[in-house]
Amino acid sequence: MKQLGLFTDAAPRPLPHLEADARLAARLPAWIRPGPSTWTFPGWEGIVFPAGVTKDELLDRGLGWAARYPLFRTVGIDRSYYAPLDEAELRRYAAELPPGFRCLMKAWSAVTTFLDPRSGTANPRFFDADAFERAVLRPAARAFQEHLGPIVLQLAPIAPRDLPHPEAFAADLDRFLGALPTALEYAVELRNPELLTSAYLAVLGRHRAAHVLSLWERMPRVGRQLAIPGVLAAPFVVCRLSIPPGQRYEEQREAFAPFDRIVAPDEGTRADVAALARACADQGKKPLYIVVNNKVEGSSPLTVRALVARMVAALD
Repeated sequence: MKQLGLFTDAAPRPLPHLEADARLAARLPAWIRPGPSTWTFPGWEGIVFPAGVTKDELLDRGLGWAARYPLFRTVGIDRSYYAPLDEAELRRYAAELPPGFRCLMKAWSAVTTFLDPRSGTANPRFFDADAFERAVLRPAARAFQEHLGPIVLQLAPIAPRDLPHPEAFAADLDRFLGALPTALEYAVELRNPELLTSAYLAVLGRHRAAHVLSLWERMPRVGRQLAIPGVLAAPFVVCRLSIPPGQRYEEQREAFAPFDRIVAPDEGTRADVAALARACADQGKKPLYIVVNNKVEGSSPLTVRALVARMVAALD
């Protein structure tokens, strides 16, 4: 893949809103890194991608265009959740990114899934630090170090009947984080609110890992998580906006596709993110990563634009 400017000869028509977006981005402090949870959406043509972009161009150049969109300072890498990315894939990604652009890469789901989804029995790879380091961390450190932000350990949802005791879960997480290389940053995303306990937060604090303040269908809203004592104890903060509580992924996708406009503005979430930015500022301008899914309001880049405007106003 080629290293790209904002637009290449294949995309001669610049987007008319880029100057305004660049002016807005210039008002956002450098320690705040907003961006999309992934990037391959044809509906973003004319917003993030050049007019007339083809599917093949999007697959080949989409990451580079997204990384150079003025309002994006991070990008989520979701593919790594389903299978580890090898060094060759990571080098291809790195070749598309500008210097210092850091991504939020998800950890391989094999080490963050409590039960084997096929058998329903205990997953032998759950919190397996050796497997995680061998399959994920070493390739990432060798091929993607400059672009590696916090690695997101997104736990798969656990059915109530299978849920471990919160204290036992915290102890297992403690052992897992304690066995990982300390040179990298880690952020844990829960999908069961029952596990969001003081014991869990204490474990994160011991290992300088972050709790992901998530917007997800079965978790408390970001503002409620922000109010929990100690939730911002890590040296950095990660916020992932995926889907509003009470909604369902497939229904949101059908309602919002092709993700080229805001369908359902979520003023509560916008206010929560502005409050989060203010809290990070009050804690010494703590680095804040925010990634946004299309399923939040209808179009991730347009939600990012609205969030940046709200955070700029909150920090002025």
